Amino acid sequence: MNYPQVTTKYPILLVHGLFGFDRIGQFDMFHGIVPPLEKAGCRVHVPALSGVHDNETRGEQLLEQIDRFLKRTGYLKVHLIGHSQGALTCRYAAAVRPDSVASVTSVNGPNHGSEMADRVRRAFTPGSLPERLASAIVASFGHFLALLAGNRPLPQNPMLALDALTTAGVAQFNRHYPQGLPDEWGGEGAERVEGVHYYSWSGCISGSLPSQGRNALDPLHLALRGFARLFERETVFNDGLVGRYSSHLGRVIRSDYPMDHVDAINQTAGVAPKNIDPVRLYVDHAALLFSKGL
Repeated sequence: MNYPQVTTKYPILLVHGLFGFDRIGQFDMFHGIVPPLEKAGCRVHVPALSGVHDNETRGEQLLEQIDRFLKRTGYLKVHLIGHSQGALTCRYAAAVRPDSVASVTSVNGPNHGSEMADRVRRAFTPGSLPERLASAIVASFGHFLALLAGNRPLPQNPMLALDALTTAGVAQFNRHYPQGLPDEWGGEGAERVEGVHYYSWSGCISGSLPSQGRNALDPLHLALRGFARLFERETVFNDGLVGRYSSHLGRVIRSDYPMDHVDAINQTAGVAPKNIDPVRLYVDHAALLFSKGL
């Protein structure tokens, strides 16, 4: 596949979301995305953050890694591209340290909360035995993923992560960190705030299952199709975890690409709809940043 040749002024950090990691063996969270970006001329780094925690804790971890990366490389700023909860993590870092961030790009980010998180939150009574058991199991899974990835031990807190992704939790987050948010539902936000450029793109599950090609056989896609039917507000346009308009931030590149929540990071292992190239979206976005002198 031929991609445009671009060399962004600042390096790109790809920031994972819930249950994310940088790499386990030969398996990348942002599957097959880093090599094409590097081949196009960009410097790319994937930070390792807590896979299960709230936005602020993950944001502080990201800031620590940004500082180390800038000191090591000599760059003045970084571009942050965050998938899912990674978008909220990036937003926190940019709001706290705008001097270190050139741009924030939200990819299928729950910038106004996730209806699926709301449903899961309602399923557990706070402080109940089922909640404590579920939290212990999920925390252990987060630690296990970090161990497989060979990363240093990081805290995992499933209930704080869940609360941070609900509509109410993100609304509270947005009151503290409103940069780039639209003024009205379904609209666009400011492209530039405090020197930081804000962008977003996302997808929606669309078309019949037979039209999905190999993606029709992907268990994650099948699960997300089931989740999509549980939405109450954005019933028609969602990616299985995040609604279309909930993903809007800054300048909206597009919010109805034909892809589900994990197609946006070229998962599972490159099995994506036949009519979309998720990798191309990242390279094209690097070209946009390059065109802005960033």
